[in-house]
Amino acid sequence: MDNASARNMWGDYLDNHLEDAFAEAPKTMHFFDNEKDANECALLVKNGIKKVITHSLLGLQYRKEPLPKIGDFTVVTDWNGKAQCIVRTTSVQLKPYFSIDGEYAQLEGEGDKSLAHWKKVHWDYFTRELAPFQRVPRESMIIVCESIEKVFERK
Repeated sequence: MDNASARNMWGDYLDNHLEDAFAEAPKTMHFFDNEKDANECALLVKNGIKKVITHSLLGLQYRKEPLPKIGDFTVVTDWNGKAQCIVRTTSVQLKPYFSIDGEYAQLEGEGDKSLAHWKKVHWDYFTRELAPFQRVPRESMIIVCESIEKVFERK
């Protein structure tokens, strides 16, 4: 882990969770591609509102990132890399974009939590994410729906 803030938070977590001492070191991530959304989403996770993370399968493949898997730990940071909390992946599902429903949008917890908001924000993000690879999002594209639970934050 290159991020000192994330490394320190992981150490603090392990101090009280020795059962995870041999777990794979967590990845570190901030949300989205801009400071405002990254910081808002980190706060939503920290406050227990955001319970899912959505990735485009194409984006992960082009960046050569592995699929999340159940049990993975992630240190969620703000835009500037300051660790906010640690989450653990509880489930992973691959679904076509068009199959996302209002219940899922609620779990994402962003904006007004509506499906319309979810679709607009994610379509716009996937458009920006895939543009460098000369790809565009499609209703049929596969997205990775990662359910998370917050397992640690500093008080």
